[in-house]
Amino acid sequence: MEAKIVVKDLVHEYSDEYTGQHVRALDGVSLEVADGELVAVVGPSGCGKTTMLNILAGLVRPTSGRILVDGREVKGPGPDRGVVFQELAILPWRTVARNIGHGLEIQGVERGERERRVRQFIELVGLEGFDHKYPHELSGGMKQRVALARTLAANPVVMLMDEPFAAVDAQTRITLQEELNRIAIATRKTILLVTHNVEEAAFLGDRCFILTRRPGRVKRIVEIPIPRERRQWKTLTTDPEFTTRREQILTLVREEVRGGDE
Repeated sequence: MEAKIVVKDLVHEYSDEYTGQHVRALDGVSLEVADGELVAVVGPSGCGKTTMLNILAGLVRPTSGRILVDGREVKGPGPDRGVVFQELAILPWRTVARNIGHGLEIQGVERGERERRVRQFIELVGLEGFDHKYPHELSGGMKQRVALARTLAANPVVMLMDEPFAAVDAQTRITLQEELNRIAIATRKTILLVTHNVEEAAFLGDRCFILTRRPGRVKRIVEIPIPRERRQWKTLTTDPEFTTRREQILTLVREEVRGGDE
């Protein structure tokens, strides 16, 4: 299967602004994400997960290494990569519909086509009836749906997600995980998800990349061969395949956490 994201020998170093110490955050990270695949990246705190995502997004320049998205080298931000951050970036003065259409306006999409695509993604993320609401009138989960729909509407080649559900309550998080799974089935979008939540990684990922403690390297890749159509929390929690993979990922992450405490 064709790789949509290729990371080759990625190294990132920086000077800590508080201590002045030289820090190597990532050390020779290599990975590939196939077309239509959803991969999760987990690891102990400080292992460089978010740094890697920011490099993929073109927001940070790596010290060395190559990153290709759809065969093109990443040298800065671009419309081929849609990013959903933990901190919501929706605009408070715009309605749901106008937030979702914001990227299409920037792209110069004609009004009729823009409105059609906005309606399509409002329906996809379950926000029918909230088109004209403002962010302050929405719950945290609804705001995250707006951010997700806005990214999808712009039709990027790949989606990069940094702890997108960390700020919502546990029940809403479960609902949003199931919604993202449904959207992944419907759109076949290539998605790289950074999370600290092992259950989330096992629930959503076709594969899970476990990073070592800093400097981050790929410690192991865990395959999660569970069809997306079966991924519902009410049944998956007792699925032996799921529990085995979840425990495998958890054990690998704990090894790195314990190692950092030694």
